[in-house]
Amino acid sequence: MANRGGFSSKLGFIFAAAGSAVGLGNIWKFPYEAGLNGGAVFLVIYLILTVVVCYPIMVGEIAIGRKAQANAYGSYKKLGGRKWGMIGLFGIICGVMILSFYNVVAGWAFGYFLEISFGSLLKQGNYSDFFNSYVADITDNFIFSFCFMIITAFIVVKGVQGGIEKASKILMPVLFIILIGLIIYAITLPNAMDGVKYYLLPDFSTFRAEALYSALGQAFFSLSLGMGALITYGSYISKNDNIISSAAMITVMDAGVAFLAGLLIFPLIFSQNLQPTAGPGLVFVVLPGVFEAMGPFIGRVIGGGFFLLLCFAALTSTISLLEVPVAYLVDEKKWPRKRAVWLLGLIVFMVGIPSMLSQGAVELFTKLGFYGDKDFLTFVAEVFSDVSLPLGGCLMSIFIAVKWKKENFSDEIAQGNPNYKGSFLEKFINVMITMVSPFILAFLFINTVLAKFFEISII
Repeated sequence: MANRGGFSSKLGFIFAAAGSAVGLGNIWKFPYEAGLNGGAVFLVIYLILTVVVCYPIMVGEIAIGRKAQANAYGSYKKLGGRKWGMIGLFGIICGVMILSFYNVVAGWAFGYFLEISFGSLLKQGNYSDFFNSYVADITDNFIFSFCFMIITAFIVVKGVQGGIEKASKILMPVLFIILIGLIIYAITLPNAMDGVKYYLLPDFSTFRAEALYSALGQAFFSLSLGMGALITYGSYISKNDNIISSAAMITVMDAGVAFLAGLLIFPLIFSQNLQPTAGPGLVFVVLPGVFEAMGPFIGRVIGGGFFLLLCFAALTSTISLLEVPVAYLVDEKKWPRKRAVWLLGLIVFMVGIPSMLSQGAVELFTKLGFYGDKDFLTFVAEVFSDVSLPLGGCLMSIFIAVKWKKENFSDEIAQGNPNYKGSFLEKFINVMITMVSPFILAFLFINTVLAKFFEISII
């Protein structure tokens, strides 16, 4: 523990792990998923699945990391043997590939922040055309994504306490402050309450079965589950820390940011009498028009503030995504942290270049003939996020049930929480992880594979 570094306090771990969870999934992806799936109906389903399914998985990942005191691969290998270590290696690969496209989207957010605050973005008029031409411009994409990766690597290279923990303690409070400030302004706008009602008052007549797996997939992606991030962070915490309460606080903070993001975006959308069903373009195409309607000064302040918020959220996640493979090289290959960080940062950036080129810059990557003419970024996102993360969570549950055993799992959680053994919470978490979650996540995995690759939906 001393050689690997560790968090200085429980609060430091919570901020860092919450930062890992809070990201583009909360502020970019959650609102458009909610908009496509009935607003408040999606919110209710998302919150229930987050607590019932995802929270126990988070507890499991943190417990595995703390018990083994190793990276994702090393943790599974130490507790189950080399073959089980492949689950951790699978998660590390998923994290690297997710970071490769995540960094590209973060670059878009950074570019939009600069264009709105100091450029001429709010004078474009047709924001759909602007977005399409902007993401196809390889020059801006390259520069901003590269800058984002440099900032991420600069923080990670300083270590767990001096880099990750210190940055998270600054970024997370600032993120909440900006978000709440923007919400206060948004709800004062005309017709904003229509957006609040759409978001908070469920109309279950709009319920679609697809919302179930969309919400679970969103929760998994948002909470950084299935990719080894929380196993890695869990390996840096003290045996005296209460995993149950820490995981609960991380879950609440993550779900809280997603909830607040919706409370910001839907009032903004409804204030301009727009529809919330724009999908992935909701943030980059619809919102700039909303900011333009606020006037040249207020639009720049609110719009710039929003995309700065998006940058902060993205940064807290890119930090954790880079730390996962870094911890693997430091633990397993005995690399110096500095070499591991900068080399991996460069490799991940280069792996992300096809995603960067896939938005119109290069036809080969823009339309993949073998994948229904979807672009390369979408291919990577769907394969390594939508498909692979539920599979990673399913395999983790099987590992605890079959190899590590729930008795050993409970013993680890009981350290730092003497009242855990014999409690209702122990029974609930054990049942969910060993009996319920494997089937739910296996179903989600199978359904997603059928839907993405064969256009077949079970529900």
